[in-house]
Amino acid sequence: MSSLTVKSQYESIELRAAAAAVVVVVVVVARVVVARVVVARVVVVARVVWGGVVLVVEVVVVVVVVVVVVVVVVVIVVVVVVVVVVVVVVVAK
Repeated sequence: MSSLTVKSQYESIELRAAAAAVVVVVVVVARVVVARVVVARVVVVARVVWGGVVLVVEVVVVVVVVVVVVVVVVVIVVVVVVVVVVVVVVVAK
């Protein structure tokens, strides 16, 4: 095998490994975020029965959860962009 073929196979493996890592991170974070949002909604529905003051507190909790979800999504996008840039730089070498 020439060194060029070995290098291209190595880069292909790196690219697949990076893509797999990104997919795993996205799936795990998405599952956690979905679970948190569902729990927050269930708590809000449960608290509606108890009264308005508790509902206001729970709505604030839901708003905080939504803000955390947005921050997590932004972090995921940044990680994906960084991985893509690193892969492009590695492949370009």
